[in-house]
Amino acid sequence: MTSTVRRLLAGAVVPVLLVAAWQAATASGVWSASQLPPPADVLAALRELATRGELGHHVAISVQRVLIGFAFGSAAGLALGGLVGLSRPARALLSPTVQALRAVPSLAWVPLLLLWLGIDETPKIVLVAIGAFFPVYTTVAAALSQVDPHLVEVGRAYGRSGVALLTTVLFPAATPAVVSGLRLGLAQSWLFLVAAELIASSMGLGFLLIDSQNTGRTDVMLLAILLLALIGKLTDSLLALAERAIR
Repeated sequence: MTSTVRRLLAGAVVPVLLVAAWQAATASGVWSASQLPPPADVLAALRELATRGELGHHVAISVQRVLIGFAFGSAAGLALGGLVGLSRPARALLSPTVQALRAVPSLAWVPLLLLWLGIDETPKIVLVAIGAFFPVYTTVAAALSQVDPHLVEVGRAYGRSGVALLTTVLFPAATPAVVSGLRLGLAQSWLFLVAAELIASSMGLGFLLIDSQNTGRTDVMLLAILLLALIGKLTDSLLALAERAIR
């Protein structure tokens, strides 16, 4: 048995135990089906939405929003984090303000984005981008500011300076931390997605979650939560593969 298979089997232990505990809790009658539907009801809701052709649309629109928002937010985080990490004046000027904005909760941005950007796709993508920006910015700024000075001296001794020093010495040295920041940014994007899909949305997993709460469909609510967890884990695993390849 390979180490990869062993890791997959080990990672499946807790989910299997959780599903078993879930089934046992519903069978015991401690909670009613309206409070905690059994796994079979959630699977039935999955089949129902898939048969009606709705599930694919919800998943696709949420993935699209996350990927576009993550692309813009992580690009901005890389750029500003690089500037702050490499420039002490920029760090002194920008870091306090950015750190203060980082403390603003996701839902606090919603009314402002509605006022400024309307109710189409733009505010949703911008909110996801905000979620992606801060982890990437923080990680990149910290990683570049902590690059070993001796490594920089070696680079300069070989004639590297300016952009050449940045691309051949600084960024490669900080790459593992940068990829970790991207993973955090992607996870934060999924967290901000539900808040983003509160903005006059009629599609997406966040909308499905809120709509199921309003209609009393606890089975659909649990399905939306599980899909958010599974798809979020899948996208994180893809970045994890890239991280291992780089290291």
